[in-house]
Amino acid sequence: MATTDTAENPPQAGAWDGKSPAVSNANLALVGDEAKAFDPEVERRALRKIDLFLMPAMVLGIVFPCAGTVLYCKANFAFHPQGYGLVYYDKAILGSAALFGMSTDLQLSVGTDTSRQSWATSIFYFGQLIGSFPMTYIAQHFEVRRVLGPAVMIWAIICAATAGVTTWQGLLVQRFFLGMDNGQLGVAINSSAYNFYPGFTESVIPTSFMVIVSGYYTQADQALRQSWWFSGTGWFAVIGTALNYGFAHIDGGALKTWQYIYIFAGFLTFLFGIWCFFLPSSPLNAWFLTAEERLVAVERLRSGQTGLHNQTIKGAQIKESLLDVKVWLVALTMASAYTVNGAISGFGPLIIATFGYSSLESILFQFPMGSVCAIGIPLTGWLSSRYRNLRIPLLVLCCLPVIAGFVMIWKSTWGHKPITPVAGYSLLGFFGPVVSLVITLGSGNVAGETKKSFTAAVVFIAYCVGNIIGPQLIKSQTKSEHYPELWEGLIICYCLTILFSTILYVILRRENSRRDKLDLDEDERQRVAFKDLTDKENLYFRYVL
Repeated sequence: MATTDTAENPPQAGAWDGKSPAVSNANLALVGDEAKAFDPEVERRALRKIDLFLMPAMVLGIVFPCAGTVLYCKANFAFHPQGYGLVYYDKAILGSAALFGMSTDLQLSVGTDTSRQSWATSIFYFGQLIGSFPMTYIAQHFEVRRVLGPAVMIWAIICAATAGVTTWQGLLVQRFFLGMDNGQLGVAINSSAYNFYPGFTESVIPTSFMVIVSGYYTQADQALRQSWWFSGTGWFAVIGTALNYGFAHIDGGALKTWQYIYIFAGFLTFLFGIWCFFLPSSPLNAWFLTAEERLVAVERLRSGQTGLHNQTIKGAQIKESLLDVKVWLVALTMASAYTVNGAISGFGPLIIATFGYSSLESILFQFPMGSVCAIGIPLTGWLSSRYRNLRIPLLVLCCLPVIAGFVMIWKSTWGHKPITPVAGYSLLGFFGPVVSLVITLGSGNVAGETKKSFTAAVVFIAYCVGNIIGPQLIKSQTKSEHYPELWEGLIICYCLTILFSTILYVILRRENSRRDKLDLDEDERQRVAFKDLTDKENLYFRYVL
């Protein structure tokens, strides 16, 4: 690539203010319609700075309980970028808290009936469902940090306040609005049950991550980076398990063990919310990059044809999304793959406890499953980045050990401290790589700002639906039969995951082949890169498989 004056005479920092909430016409004028050569060393330096700023916080966010799931549909299509571990921890601690008196204190179990516990898990995602589309609109119209920072902090307060809930009805209301807490940032507290009405915070976090990654990284970069932040689910399954194990040894004090867990989760999430206020909207106003690095960071996105952030909502792109079978196949794949999370996050430790293990031992068995997630997610992300069109084959491959785990738990003997069902439980950690790959398929195969935001909301809704269905498959009355409805339902869901992803592979491969045969003007490729065209409108766009 020939050298141009862009590298030799980088723009001065004063050429634009770097503070505008979106990509303005003036900023786009700096980028231009024609591709510009840039110094590879500057590119490496810019990419390294972006990685160091975004990735650690996003992993921690996913690793700390309450701040992770930002449904921020802003720059490109992102899912569960700041603090996803926090998001996962918030959901997972319900199962651990139940082992340490929460079920008894709040009457979540009545005899052998655990339906209240099931609804306490599912209702969280009903709140997210309601919050998803409003937050999509808000996030596209306002600067990231002005939406995400307040939402995460309010979420942190609500999470910590779970310790004040005194009835199972109060817990249901609290978790519903905790899920909703994403945009409407008012909080009302009912003194009798600590009912919270904060907005749509949780629904803003997961999608945000997917969007942020797609807005800062090329298609080739995205699989690995999406896997980095999403691996926080696994790391916090490990780290959160260790923390919960430590809290379990607290003897005495004014609060119960489960109350300390929620207060600590809220504290970690609040710290993450502070970081969110420093998050720039796009590479063009990334304050941690120099002026030259900003332009290089944007220029390297040109080849992916996914565009830059645009705050104008376009009805034509929404219509295209509704009629695009690819969008719905990704959503269906997400819904079917995430059913296992809804069931395991709320009931995993309780299921392990039925094998004859103590509460403390049941918590420790979260380590192997979390480790599979933590290692498997970045490994599949690395393979997808290194080898082209490997995402869907890897997704199908990772579904197989998950199905094997279902069968091992269901059909093995549940004696006193058995080995086979525990080993099968560990294999369920492969659901992490499956879902991570679904996320990369969504973020890497959509272009057009409004379409990316709308698609992010649709896929996030599918994620909620999967998490709602999972807990409802558990029928405590069939415990002696090893919960057959649960395992049958999950096996069917993962067979559907394989089917939907295979159909998507065939469709994307055929479309890429069709476009490869077109006689297109390569000079035009560079000019349309930042025109906010959708993946269907832009024939230079290529889908990742």
